[in-house]
Amino acid sequence: MLDPRIYRAALIPILFALIVGAFSLSDRPRPIGTTLEPDAFSASRATADLDAWVRAYPARRAGDSGDAALAARLAGAFRAMGSYQVTTPSFEAETADGKRRLTTVIARQVGQPGPGLVVVAHRDALGRGARAELSGTAAMMELARVVRGGRLKRTITFVSTSGGSAGLGGARDLPQRLTGRPGAVLVLGDLAGATVRRPFVAGWSTGDGVGSLQLRRTVEAAVRKEAGTNPGGARATLQWARLAFPVTVGEQGPLVAADLPTALMSVSGERSPPADDPIVRNPPRVQPFGRAALRTLTALDNAPTLADAGSTHALVTLRKVLPLWAVRLLVASLLLAPMLVAIDGFARVRRRHEPVGPWVWWLLAAAAPIAVALAFAWFLGITGLLPATPPEPVAAGAIAVGTSGTVALVAIGLVALLGWIALRPALMRRGGARPGPFRGEAAGAALLVTWCAVAGVLWLRNPYAAALLVPGAHALLAVVAPEVRLRRALAVGLVVVAAAPFLLVDLSIAGQLGLSPAHFAWFCVLLVAGGVVGPLGWVIWSLVLTCLVAALVVALRSRSSVTPPETPQITVRGPVSYAGPGSLGGTESALRR
Repeated sequence: MLDPRIYRAALIPILFALIVGAFSLSDRPRPIGTTLEPDAFSASRATADLDAWVRAYPARRAGDSGDAALAARLAGAFRAMGSYQVTTPSFEAETADGKRRLTTVIARQVGQPGPGLVVVAHRDALGRGARAELSGTAAMMELARVVRGGRLKRTITFVSTSGGSAGLGGARDLPQRLTGRPGAVLVLGDLAGATVRRPFVAGWSTGDGVGSLQLRRTVEAAVRKEAGTNPGGARATLQWARLAFPVTVGEQGPLVAADLPTALMSVSGERSPPADDPIVRNPPRVQPFGRAALRTLTALDNAPTLADAGSTHALVTLRKVLPLWAVRLLVASLLLAPMLVAIDGFARVRRRHEPVGPWVWWLLAAAAPIAVALAFAWFLGITGLLPATPPEPVAAGAIAVGTSGTVALVAIGLVALLGWIALRPALMRRGGARPGPFRGEAAGAALLVTWCAVAGVLWLRNPYAAALLVPGAHALLAVVAPEVRLRRALAVGLVVVAAAPFLLVDLSIAGQLGLSPAHFAWFCVLLVAGGVVGPLGWVIWSLVLTCLVAALVVALRSRSSVTPPETPQITVRGPVSYAGPGSLGGTESALRR
């Protein structure tokens, strides 16, 4: 069914793509520096503000009375400084407690014409107290005191948001509240807590791409200078995983998704610290990180526009930048060989008049129950039958499963089961698919064509995600080809190879976001219910799962051992002394019929 000559010939473009990719590597943009020392930042004033706010407003869940009261207090403090134009827009957004009315405090100091600077920090928290989580707001207020009165040339805007602890409602609403397109956005997270998670600077997005590399390098250089420590970074494999599945629980996520040059600075990483996490007072941790924030603002204020003023899709590896087009070319070259072989195999099967279409329909019908169950989860979200379904990812434990969540999970499972029992047979009959097991050359051709078609669609949208299908595209060729005799263990191992990239990416993201297996399953349900994963995603990942299961069925039917073909027994015709051709086995008459 499969032609190895086509496969070998189609591997040649990989070498070309690697050479082009090597020449496409470019230097990282240099961080922006400054010679001005940020001595004006006062850790004692920031800590005093933090202690006073926690005493006055220990409970600050998004949209509640404590959150609203702190917003009013911050607005009053900005107005008292004299040089800020203060607005407090309100809006409705989904939070961990459902839909709530949130207030954003925006303080803007007008400077010279041109792109301004924005500093963002959220003030809400899921737990009581949450002193470390509020330290970013305290540092932001101290920065506002330092730069008031026109110390910076650019327009600067300080923003206190709500919803940052779950749902990212304030950050999601912020881009439409800003006046003009900012030149850079600095998000302040936990700057004083005892919990330390690297990297301290993050630019992950909830959409495509990642935050401005030059801005992140500028913040990292400031942290390295002021805190005297390595801010950490993401390896190329980790970047690939986050670009393939762009999710984050940090407030920079919606801003990067809106194509704003944004970076998060936080000692606890993109995750919020525990509510009972103490702040480091001796020496005060907020001092070096607050100075790093002030150094960043001073550097940006005295520099031209960022080289990459927006989100980027490039990959940083070996201290070099690999552009998106080079990644797309490399992934396309890796997919070329299995795609051509799959097309050729499909043509060969069709020339023998074996139906491939019904087996493709078989796979679609098998994937339909999964897609319908995901659509049902989305329906539960829009109807409010789930506890809360924010349109952005949420951290572990932010939204408890509870009774309603457990009932919803059971209902989703029942919908998938009913779809398998009722919907799948109906679709198979309608498409002329065979109700029997998945087997045969036509079934194998259908599996390869479907897998490669899904990879092609993903490649057009996100080459990083399409790369996850590359090992499977090559491994499944040997699994489904009838002329390739594989031991059952080896065939199953190749299916595991096909599934491994998805498992590794899931484990990587779960580890970075602190999700246990149970939390990760609930996290995925909330992504679907909140609309983070749309209908195209339901179909694509349902088909991927179905193809893997079908490949496993084929692998399990492989021979447990390879039996050598029987050697035909030669007999002698005629007298023993006869030495003609028949006695030597050279004619058909010497073979036993």
